[in-house]
Amino acid sequence: MTDPVWIAAGCAALLGSLCLALLFALARARQHIAYLSQQQEQETQQRDELLGKLSAKEVELNRLHAGLGQLRSQEQQLRAQLSQQQDQEQRLSERFENLANRIFEQKQQSFLSRSHKDMDAVLAPLKQQMEQFRQQVAHSHTEEAKQRHALEQQLRDLKQLNVQMSEDALNLTRALKGDNKIQGNWGEVVLTRLLEQSGLKAGREYEIQASLQQEDGKRYQPDVIIHLPDGKDVVVDAKMSLNAYERYYSSDDPAERERALDEHVASVRGHIKGLGQKDYHKLKGLRSLDYVLMFIPVEPAFLAAIDRDPSLISDALSANILLISPTNLLVALRTIQNLWRFEHQNQNAVTIAQQAGKLYDKLVGFSEDLQKLGRALDTAQGSYQNAMNKFSEGRGNLLRQGEQLRQLGVESSKQPDAALLKQALEAEE
Repeated sequence: MTDPVWIAAGCAALLGSLCLALLFALARARQHIAYLSQQQEQETQQRDELLGKLSAKEVELNRLHAGLGQLRSQEQQLRAQLSQQQDQEQRLSERFENLANRIFEQKQQSFLSRSHKDMDAVLAPLKQQMEQFRQQVAHSHTEEAKQRHALEQQLRDLKQLNVQMSEDALNLTRALKGDNKIQGNWGEVVLTRLLEQSGLKAGREYEIQASLQQEDGKRYQPDVIIHLPDGKDVVVDAKMSLNAYERYYSSDDPAERERALDEHVASVRGHIKGLGQKDYHKLKGLRSLDYVLMFIPVEPAFLAAIDRDPSLISDALSANILLISPTNLLVALRTIQNLWRFEHQNQNAVTIAQQAGKLYDKLVGFSEDLQKLGRALDTAQGSYQNAMNKFSEGRGNLLRQGEQLRQLGVESSKQPDAALLKQALEAEE
């Protein structure tokens, strides 16, 4: 075969192969197209189904939205109703609570007012008596200290006083020789001065120149009458005759001194006799002791007479007379003043004991009032507890009933105390 033939044959074969390939590719394409068409139909069907479902969902969603709007509207209405119910319940709870508190406060205030008045009525006199008791005790201690100090001071000054009085007496005697009346008046002045220094009170514990009468009608004026705490009286008479003693004191002649001293003793004995004849113990209104004090205002003159004739003391005692000098008299006066001080202290002790008894009685009454107060507080506490039980405890309590009213639609803007409401609800179960 020639080349053109081979070429033509090759071309024909190639063309046939191409045709076969093309036919095969076309068949494959048709099959693929058919498959795609089938797939498209399925996808279209699925899309239609999905669109249908979506449409149904949209309808359902719209319905749900509409229902949600209704629910929200209902919720708002319910919330408004709930708020109103809570407000009403809170107001109701507050009313109950205020009522209970007001009743309790009224009872408590009334009770406390009565209790305060009763306690003030008890404590005021109690406080006053305790203050009086304290003042009396303090006054007693203060007075005792003052008097003790005064006694010590007076005893220290006694020696100097006696020396001064003796010198004054001698000077007065020299100036008033022979004038026994003025010397006697000066002796009374010395006696008065000692009384003033003793601490005794004039007009209360002693009297000066008191005029008294005997049964026979004679009137006497003792120089001083000293009252004793036991109802007795002591008479003191000052006797001053220093002419003989002045000569004894001033003379340098032993014989003259002896004569003057004997005259001085005789003068003292004469005063003893004259005083014994006055019978002061028989004076009306005088509760005198058996003895009268004869006061010799110059200590050296007293000592000189006693030293010269010691029997003067016994002779005076026989006439119910006690001879006494300034030193002895001041000691006696201070002793009497101490007796009066003890008497006043005893009287104060009696008063203190009486007030202590009253104080104890007040304390007993106060303890009884405190017991009454405790019982009344227990009663008030019980009443309060009963009111709270009715309000928030037990079945059918008021707070539970208020909650039930709220649940039934009663409007309230306030909520009761959560713990109290919980307690009320638990008590119902």
